Amino acid sequence: MKIDLVDPATFAAGHPLAQYDWLRTNAPVYWHEEPEGAGFWAVTSYDGVYEVDRDFQTYSSEPTIMLEDSGIENAFGEYKMMLMMDPPQHTAFRRLIREEFLPKPTLGRIPRMQQLARQIVDGVIEKGSCDFVTEVAGEMPSYVIAELMGLPLSDGRELYKLTEIIHTSPSALPPGAGGQAVGKMFEYGMKIIAEKRARPADDLATKLLTVEVDGRKLADMEFLLFFMLLVDAGGDTTRNLLSAGLIELLGNPDQLAWLKADLQGRLPAAREELLRATTPVVYMRRTARKDAVLGGQQIRDGQKVVMFFGAANRDAAHFASPDRLNLARTPNDHMAFGNGPHVCLGQHIARIEIDAVLVEVLTRMEELKIERPPIWLQSNFIAGPTKLDVSFKAAKRLG
Repeated sequence: MKIDLVDPATFAAGHPLAQYDWLRTNAPVYWHEEPEGAGFWAVTSYDGVYEVDRDFQTYSSEPTIMLEDSGIENAFGEYKMMLMMDPPQHTAFRRLIREEFLPKPTLGRIPRMQQLARQIVDGVIEKGSCDFVTEVAGEMPSYVIAELMGLPLSDGRELYKLTEIIHTSPSALPPGAGGQAVGKMFEYGMKIIAEKRARPADDLATKLLTVEVDGRKLADMEFLLFFMLLVDAGGDTTRNLLSAGLIELLGNPDQLAWLKADLQGRLPAAREELLRATTPVVYMRRTARKDAVLGGQQIRDGQKVVMFFGAANRDAAHFASPDRLNLARTPNDHMAFGNGPHVCLGQHIARIEIDAVLVEVLTRMEELKIERPPIWLQSNFIAGPTKLDVSFKAAKRLG
């Protein structure tokens, strides 16, 4: 079998499950050549991904978590995004916002999430059709991150559009489009800095501008990198899980019927299974700090080691019948959010967002049907549709 986990075309319809299966069976730690790079070790087994993600002493997030050494990781001088740090520096930066994302404060946001979800579905329910990605799935995380940062909700939607450009493969964009999107994100971030310094508020943006790390306040570039990370990561999982998850549900009507028979009681298990089955983040890269042995393969100091989460979440050695959607699956210790020191900080908020939207969609958008094949994001990093046209029975707004 031809193995190519670099070309975005490989992910044109979601995760390349056949390639994952072959790799896990024949070479769970596989040396993968790169057309314009040094090559990397592709890790596809559950145990292998688990080991790499937790062992930051051996497998570093520096200089970048992206597959390619693009040089952008060196474009910000001495500063870098939190995702590209290792403990203890990573721990110190993560601690700056950790309190906002703990389970207890997150639970307090449930009523507001439910209100937003009703508002989102109200926006489409009378039409009887919509692009589910942009009009439903993408709205919730855009609104939530805007509220957390103290921004207008409409601005959250515009920032979400920039993240889609940033995640799209450069080959599928006009020359320089990705860099221009980052520039616009930073331009907006500079306006936030000026606004929040002039008029501090009770929001995450103000907090980031006033807290201290290692006895000093964040530099403007550190804030901008934090801002881009929060906007970027804040939308990925929710938007792509809801869109790809809807495809899974409609493709498995027996499972959908089971879920709807007791939506509130069965939703927590169903949501975790949808996270496992769709796995929005395709990979994270690490770089070996020293020689090591992984899955019987000799890893050399400086080599790239890439964890493929979607492959790990389909490992038959860990999940019974992994290619079958089983909304009642338990336990379900998937790695859609990663694990170890870099486990997704926003996972608790993401779960509440997902639940709120699914309840509204599955109780109000009756006779849901996918009208034409979805268009998937052209990316080897994020898996999810970028367009999903659906129809449903038109109904009245709830107001």
